[in-house]
Amino acid sequence: MLPTVTPQDITLVQGSFALVEPIAEQAGALFYARLFELDPTLKRLFHGDLTDQSRKLMHMLTVAVHGLDRLETIVPAVRALGKRHAGYGVSARDFETVGAALLWTLERGLGSHATPAVLDAWATVYGLLTQTMLDAMNMGTTTASTASITDTSRQSPLRSAALSPSI
Repeated sequence: MLPTVTPQDITLVQGSFALVEPIAEQAGALFYARLFELDPTLKRLFHGDLTDQSRKLMHMLTVAVHGLDRLETIVPAVRALGKRHAGYGVSARDFETVGAALLWTLERGLGSHATPAVLDAWATVYGLLTQTMLDAMNMGTTTASTASITDTSRQSPLRSAALSPSI
């Protein structure tokens, strides 16, 4: 089942991402440092300049965040990204580590703006994007195009995992 992204999640993610965009280069570097701290074996998936990879990450985040209020417009790109990641040898477990590194990076980059509500919204959005990618990797039939945007509240388990003490 896909996570439900609420209008409030969209507002919180888009608003907080506006604060990250000016520090995108630093945020990308911080993200990869944390990712490899959490799981050094993931370095094997990257063959090249991490600065370039960091730019690609921030570009994809920009596309995704700006398209949240029109999910159907970003689904094809997210699916394609999932298919590419399958070819790179990415596993479902790796997405959990990436999510933890992303939320950790956001917490540091946003400082006092990284409220529990903001981090929960990011965890929910990341969960939706991840599930869409995993479905594409597995050639599944569930997609983000079936996701609904509602006003219901929920707590994300990814957030608590991401904010646990470092290894």
